[in-house]
Amino acid sequence: MIICAGKNETFDFAKQIGVGLIESAMNLTRYILEEKPAFLFFVGTAGSYGNYRPFDIVVSHSASNIELGFLQGACYTPLETRVESHTHHVSRGTNHPSVHVNSSNYITTDESLAKKMLENKHDIENMEFFSILSIANHFNIPCSGLFVITNYCNKNAHNDFLKNHAKAKELITLHVEKNMKI
Repeated sequence: MIICAGKNETFDFAKQIGVGLIESAMNLTRYILEEKPAFLFFVGTAGSYGNYRPFDIVVSHSASNIELGFLQGACYTPLETRVESHTHHVSRGTNHPSVHVNSSNYITTDESLAKKMLENKHDIENMEFFSILSIANHFNIPCSGLFVITNYCNKNAHNDFLKNHAKAKELITLHVEKNMKI
């Protein structure tokens, strides 16, 4: 099953699961219970903490849920904050190794905190992927994510995302059509 966030990030070949950690978890669970997919392949856009440039295509099988306050020593959690796909569906057509995604309902706009994310082995951010991997693992379903970078995580993050979003969606569509035989 190919899935995407939704709202302004939709694709004809993907089921929409919602934006952010909560909507994506609820709707993906419903799809899994109803359709019982053999694998999950999430496609979406992401912001880069610095190592990847806009329009790079990356694949991931691991994610975290680290809030910026944690990096500042302003909070803690007793919950597991890192998840990796128990098994994953290999995506062909990218030359990048698997990257680590951080997911939060907030977008990073502070460049110094983005650098701290890199120091803590987080490469990119996408709002949904942590919940997707968590749900996939709960149901023991192989899962991978393909992301096109739209922006750096800095003060221009939102404007760059808006400027680059349409092209990023085109790149996702081209990659999926070429490699997934939809």
